[in-house]
Amino acid sequence: HQGEEFRVQAQLGFSGSEPTSLMIAALPPRMLGLAGAQTDGTSTWMTGSKTIRDHVVPKILESADRASRPAPRVVCGLPIAICDDVEHARALAAKFFVVYGTLPSYKAMLDREGVDSPAGVAILGTEEQVREQLGSLADAGATDFLAAPFPVEEDSQASLARTREFL
Repeated sequence: HQGEEFRVQAQLGFSGSEPTSLMIAALPPRMLGLAGAQTDGTSTWMTGSKTIRDHVVPKILESADRASRPAPRVVCGLPIAICDDVEHARALAAKFFVVYGTLPSYKAMLDREGVDSPAGVAILGTEEQVREQLGSLADAGATDFLAAPFPVEEDSQASLARTREFL
């Protein structure tokens, strides 16, 4: 690397290995531009399908295209729970993930999504409902899903097991 501040001459390789994929967590436009131009993609958190489709994907694809780079990965991380009582699960998600609604970068994504709290982007419901929600993320341009399972039933181990089994 020959940059303005750093010059690095190093080599690390292993026979038969593939280059390591490098991604950065990026939500604001300038960071998405950097991710598209210089890395293999971005990893988001608390960013719903509308925001993935209308904000993240267009910005990162545009910058990758300008830099003549391949289409980057878009990893979408969200809370997820397979459950029968969605309203109860949504109330728990609001409680468990409340801090993300107060942090400026995540709050900006929730505002873009048009929801009041992290519970508004949580992936919740029966297996079929969750499958549809994950399909919406893929349709929006998410290439990968980073699941953050959380318990929503009294038997927390069984609740987590149901979600993990689905995943």
